[in-house]
Amino acid sequence: MVEKKETRTRRTTGTRRAAAPKKAAAKAVVALNAENVGFKAGDVYQALAASEKALTVVEIAKAANISEEETLLGLGWLFKEGKIKDEDNKIVLA
Repeated sequence: MVEKKETRTRRTTGTRRAAAPKKAAAKAVVALNAENVGFKAGDVYQALAASEKALTVVEIAKAANISEEETLLGLGWLFKEGKIKDEDNKIVLA
């Protein structure tokens, strides 16, 4: 009589693979120099002047076609110069 050898086969189905790393969203690189920040302040000022009403940071960024980070840089410049003020969490020209 011949003995049967028990063989084990490796199952390939159901094995786990490491998930592919998620790619980070591309972020805008903002050059931090007086000239660039001054231009962003001008963009913010023009957007506020054109709207003739108080806007949120997101609304200003959309109207000026710049990122929210660039909008915040421009707002800081304009706040320092006293050209804008805050009304009910919205920004308006002073």
